[in-house]
Amino acid sequence: MTISRRHRMLMLCSLTAAGMLGATSVSAAERSPEGPELHSFPPAFGFSMLNPDVDAPGTNDWSCRPTSQHPRPVVLVHGTWENRYNNFAELAPALKRDGYCVFGLDYGDSDDNGAGLHPAVKGTGDIRRSAAELADFVDEVLAATDSSQVDIVGHSQGGVVPRQYLKAEGGADLDDPANNKVRNLVTLGATHHGTTLSGLATLADHLRLLGVGQLVLGEAATQQAQGSEFMTELNADGDTVPGVDYHVIATRYDEVTTPYESTFLTAGPGATVRNITLQDGCAIDASDHLSMTYSGRAIDYVEQSLDPTAPEPRCEPNPPVF
Repeated sequence: MTISRRHRMLMLCSLTAAGMLGATSVSAAERSPEGPELHSFPPAFGFSMLNPDVDAPGTNDWSCRPTSQHPRPVVLVHGTWENRYNNFAELAPALKRDGYCVFGLDYGDSDDNGAGLHPAVKGTGDIRRSAAELADFVDEVLAATDSSQVDIVGHSQGGVVPRQYLKAEGGADLDDPANNKVRNLVTLGATHHGTTLSGLATLADHLRLLGVGQLVLGEAATQQAQGSEFMTELNADGDTVPGVDYHVIATRYDEVTTPYESTFLTAGPGATVRNITLQDGCAIDASDHLSMTYSGRAIDYVEQSLDPTAPEPRCEPNPPVF
């Protein structure tokens, strides 16, 4: 993959600016520090490299209580080699401003994290183990907010981990869906049916260009390859479980989840699926895999998925990272 000198300079400027923002991180007595609200992936990624343990702004306020308008807390699940901050530095505060209780976790450390991976690089370990981590986190959120269900919003692998949680880690009650712990699952660019190895290699190349250094694919990445044992098992009994509404957001310019249509789901008994392509009705949104969580249109679709009374999604430009 080649990249222009001008593009490299623009990314360096973004990362330098992110580093200058490091001193603005704030902390609360019982919470991790919050990073600043940022509006594109490269500076958020750069900030997280310097501040690997920050929360996305507006998240993990354990005193938050859901309202009648937004009765379920929202759990954000990041993608492969991302983390709870750099994936959601714009989406999380948007949800918080609109009255949601928003929570986000880092998950998926692997043995490789002790062998040279940057501490901000998450989502590399076995997806089955990550789903168990999500199960524990959801239980903490439900207990803290006195809620019976959550809504989950996930990017890339962050859509697959919740599906594994629903199918195998107690997220859904197949005998009585009224007892499900998840009401809505909203995914962006999720690798629901696997991706080509070239797509996974593209993501690794992208992150190296942004300064991670040497990356190993990791078990989670290989589990997301088309035809893998994990993907075959995850989808063996259909894409959905009863009692959950699935909202699947795709971009035609996704160079990681390839082909992009592989993210779409098919509804099984007792479930609903809405498959959305960002460019339908809005050709000027050029979001790629890494920039789609920073698309105003995608954020609006997330809000509409959580609350059908939300306004129709806006149409505005959003550039790709690459």
